[in-house]
Amino acid sequence: MPAITVDNVLVLPRLPQLEESTTFRPVRTVTTAPSGFEGEGFPVRRAFAGVSTTDLDPFIHLDQMGEVDYAPGEPKGTPWHPHRGFETVTYIIDGVFDHQDSHGGGGTITDGDTQWMTAGSGLLHIEAPPEHLVMSGGLFHGTQLWVNLPRSAKMNPPRYQDIRGGESALLTTPDGGALIRVIAGEIAGHRGPGSTFTPITITHVTVQPGAQVDLPWQPEFNALVYVLGGRGTVGTDRRPVRTGQLAVHGPGDALRFGADVAQDSNTPALDLYIMGGQPIREPVAQYGPFVMNTRDELLKAFEDFQAGRLGVIPSERLPHTGGQGTRP
Repeated sequence: MPAITVDNVLVLPRLPQLEESTTFRPVRTVTTAPSGFEGEGFPVRRAFAGVSTTDLDPFIHLDQMGEVDYAPGEPKGTPWHPHRGFETVTYIIDGVFDHQDSHGGGGTITDGDTQWMTAGSGLLHIEAPPEHLVMSGGLFHGTQLWVNLPRSAKMNPPRYQDIRGGESALLTTPDGGALIRVIAGEIAGHRGPGSTFTPITITHVTVQPGAQVDLPWQPEFNALVYVLGGRGTVGTDRRPVRTGQLAVHGPGDALRFGADVAQDSNTPALDLYIMGGQPIREPVAQYGPFVMNTRDELLKAFEDFQAGRLGVIPSERLPHTGGQGTRP
């Protein structure tokens, strides 16, 4: 898992030693993500399956894409599809993904990069591996998180953020046992580059075997810890977790987690994708690619999509052009 890393974590800023009065968050549930397929057939783990919307708020959906080692000709993406009412946060750990939307946003993201797309009032969007990766095959691994928008922002104009991996704030623990990449929000005064409508924090943490992390966390946020790879424990009661499991935490000031001393040969450390945010506490009406507040708003989204009001596929990307246009 290369993502973004450093040769020597000891040169990084360190988390503070937490006070004895710190309230560590209890682990409420641990669930295992079922496997499925997305888009044109790439494998995913549905990380939020079986978890209540109340526990997830302000998040809606999380897919772990891969980890998969494609043979030549196998890499897959998604066809053009619509979105309205939320944000997609695509984080690439291994591999390359091209993005384009009908409002002119897009680009290429690779190891450690994040594509943050605010769908808002609506757009069409495509995600696909570049042609050279389709030809060569190779490793692909990433996540896509859906972040809900409050009612007041659901019809805002679409927006696109291209966040390079090197822009993430990097820090470590007092003993240097973990690398913490802050993608959005703030941890111990270190702020990530992602700009959000709802206050949230997203971080990718790599914990070395045998190391423990005490991570300060905003008390008003929820706390979701998803295991991208490896084995370890969460909570002060050291509940075991492994690849593909999500730990939902209760209230408190900090998270505690650690990596097992013995890891599998293909996962030398514990990798966690940690999310938290201020709950929106509004009704959620979701169907497919639309996340609104009411059923009537969902019907309106479908009507607008069918009428072409969410945008049109750029002419150079239409099937009759034979794919001769410039890729994003």
